[in-house]
Amino acid sequence: MILADKNAVIYGAGGTIGSAMAEGFAAEGANCFLVGRTAATLDAVAARIRARGGRAETAVVDVFDAAAVADHADAVVEKAGSLDISVNVIAQTSIFQPLIDISVTDFAKAMSDLVTSQLLTTKAAARHMIAQKSGVILFFGGSDPTSKVAGLGNVQVGFDAVEGLRRQWAAELGPHGVRVVSLLTGGIPESFPDIPETEAARQGMHEATLLGRAASRADVGHVAAFVASEHGRSLTATQVNISCGAVGD
Repeated sequence: MILADKNAVIYGAGGTIGSAMAEGFAAEGANCFLVGRTAATLDAVAARIRARGGRAETAVVDVFDAAAVADHADAVVEKAGSLDISVNVIAQTSIFQPLIDISVTDFAKAMSDLVTSQLLTTKAAARHMIAQKSGVILFFGGSDPTSKVAGLGNVQVGFDAVEGLRRQWAAELGPHGVRVVSLLTGGIPESFPDIPETEAARQGMHEATLLGRAASRADVGHVAAFVASEHGRSLTATQVNISCGAVGD
């Protein structure tokens, strides 16, 4: 197992993408610490992991509470001995409207929440990773400079903001042996509710790829586990493209 005895903290582990990463890490031997806002959702993910022989613990933590986030990271290290992988996939508040129609207040609040969440969770992990001179921090979403899709509102802007953080974190943490990588996706159809209203959007994701299929939850978990492992030890300060060709280089 490529993540045997590694300790991974997944913020937003109850969601579609967070649970995919947690399950991918656990399948490769990692101890998974699942963090989110809803105990029942986290418990369901933990139960799936344990049913497959994996290890998972849950914690309800407010990612906007700096002390709570830091205390949880400290508790993980105290219990497990290290914090090897940290990923924050707390969903941003997505406003799919033309920018001209979005209020400044709503836009600023959504962006502030996204950046604040990412900063607090990454800072909490980075303190321990610097001390142990190792670790991997993963971001999800990625930046697509070729995008010409109108009406995305704050969504791609938010991904770009996170990528700016990723570049800076990689520069500052690299000398300490800590890697920082994003997974670039053209969209994961399974992240949309399986209802008739989203069918066209989900189908569009598949059609936009070169392979005729978009990445799945399982793909996200497999690639995240690879990147976080020693097999991906040369990867940092970059995006790993899992868009199936929807986003070109």
